[in-house]
Amino acid sequence: MLHTLRILALASAAALSVFASGCAVTRGQSTMGSYIDDTGITAGVKARLLEDKSTGGLSINVDSLNGTVALSGFATSESEKARAEALAREVQGVKSVRNNLIVRPPTR
Repeated sequence: MLHTLRILALASAAALSVFASGCAVTRGQSTMGSYIDDTGITAGVKARLLEDKSTGGLSINVDSLNGTVALSGFATSESEKARAEALAREVQGVKSVRNNLIVRPPTR
């Protein structure tokens, strides 16, 4: 019986540590609320990029931290790069945009 209780306690502790680590905020984010906000911002920017026919949403990576959006990856032109930045700025909650897209014309 004592052995079963020890196993149960160990399993409970392991489960608790797994669930607690899933709620951790990332570096630079002070609260769970800011983490959730950044997740929503990232999803919003990515959705706009995918919806817009003039941007290659699949080749643009989006990350957000404390309302700052970082765009990375490749654009096929300067106009696509500028359009991606403009779309990101339109998303609610975005404070600033770091446009790190590299312009690389499509290969034939």
